[in-house]
Amino acid sequence: MADDAVNTPSTDATPSVDATPSTDATPSTDAPLTVAVIGSGPAGFYTAGALLEQTGVPVRVDLYERLATPWGLVRAGVAPDHPKIKAVSSVYAATAADERFRFFGNVEVGRHVSREELVERYDAVVYTVGAQGERRLGIPGEDLPGSVSAVDVVGWYNGHPDFADRAPDLSGRHAVVIGAGNVALDVARILCSPVERLAATDIADHALDALRASAIEQVVVVGRRGPAQAAFTTAELRELPEFTGSAVDVDPAELAEQPGEEKLSRLIRRNLAVLRDYAATQPSQPAAAGTRRMALRFLRSPVEIRGEGKVAEVVFARNRLEVGADGWVSAVDTGEREVVVADLVVRAVGYKGVPLVGLPFDERRGVIPNEAGRVAGGQREYVAGWIKRGPTGIIGTNRKCAVETVTTLLADVAEGRLARHPRAGGVDPVGEDESWLRERQPDLVTEAGWQLIDAAERASGQPSGRPRVKLTTIDALVDTALNRAVTV
Repeated sequence: MADDAVNTPSTDATPSVDATPSTDATPSTDAPLTVAVIGSGPAGFYTAGALLEQTGVPVRVDLYERLATPWGLVRAGVAPDHPKIKAVSSVYAATAADERFRFFGNVEVGRHVSREELVERYDAVVYTVGAQGERRLGIPGEDLPGSVSAVDVVGWYNGHPDFADRAPDLSGRHAVVIGAGNVALDVARILCSPVERLAATDIADHALDALRASAIEQVVVVGRRGPAQAAFTTAELRELPEFTGSAVDVDPAELAEQPGEEKLSRLIRRNLAVLRDYAATQPSQPAAAGTRRMALRFLRSPVEIRGEGKVAEVVFARNRLEVGADGWVSAVDTGEREVVVADLVVRAVGYKGVPLVGLPFDERRGVIPNEAGRVAGGQREYVAGWIKRGPTGIIGTNRKCAVETVTTLLADVAEGRLARHPRAGGVDPVGEDESWLRERQPDLVTEAGWQLIDAAERASGQPSGRPRVKLTTIDALVDTALNRAVTV
């Protein structure tokens, strides 16, 4: 995933979908166009929203989700101390309230239902499954105990059921976060933040308890290239002292004039200004006892993680920058090495898409090959979000991406490339009263079930002034959704 992928969504109005099919191309059946969207994160909801907002064809949208809860990264990726970003969920709630929309949670494609069955039953299937894997460093020692993926850490502190038991070892004093994007900053900030501040958020209780007992004293965030090539957003950089309660250590020498600085974007120039301000205001006194410190370092590439049975240090190559003829700035190894003490290493170098059985896959880019959202060689199949374009952009970027895919889909309907399934009498793809789907997954979680989860979590958080206390196991989530006695 691009490290800025879970930041403030765009406030622009949803782009209109201008794909009204001609009268001649309108299917003879009176049944609406049926679309299954697989994955209920931002891309999934924006896809559903774009379909429901257009007026060219009548439509019904079924949103499938492997988990019992919707919202994807908004629930399980956005840092808990960024509640304003999570507010975009109100847009998704409005989509879910549409009578032409249904949510089917706790349903895994490939386990409960097959891809082929969905293609047989729906006019179109749109995959919005995100990037569920991690990019690797590819260096010796990467898998030593104490070296963990940011994918795991972010899922752990956000209470994702798949990651609730993947607690990082916080018993040491020194943590190194490898990566120069907002996910790296999120992880570093959570590790450094005062527990009292985090206790007012929706951070998972198990993470709050672990952070309360944490022995971490210093977190160093390390980037391969220079500060001008880092993928931070200015807001993320600027809030660090306020959120962590300590100064940010930046080396002034690494902030000398950057290659082509006069041509840099306004965003990068703002970032450099913030970093230079940090470098110029280094504290003259040691940090107060109990305060965790953060440092940002650039021009270093990890070449080895070392330790006897556990992480003890990271060997970095010191880099210099070279600007190519095309303007691309590359990090070049100078041959110099630097050893940094580390009790914990968090690898935050990006997420990567994973293949879906039966669909083409670009292994290098981690995406499903497509043309404006239409799956290459697919039948009735489309993609949107990270699995379409790679893990880039912020949450709002998925809106434009989804609209492009929906425009392609509707154009295919209009031009006859997407043949509608004949449905005399308007047969429901999942069977009357969802019988076909419930036979496959008796513990089906619908929108009503999600509302029960949402209400229970909010009620649990209310006594302590928190937005919610998350349920973090599949059993507890499903039991709550189905109004059964909750399994602890």
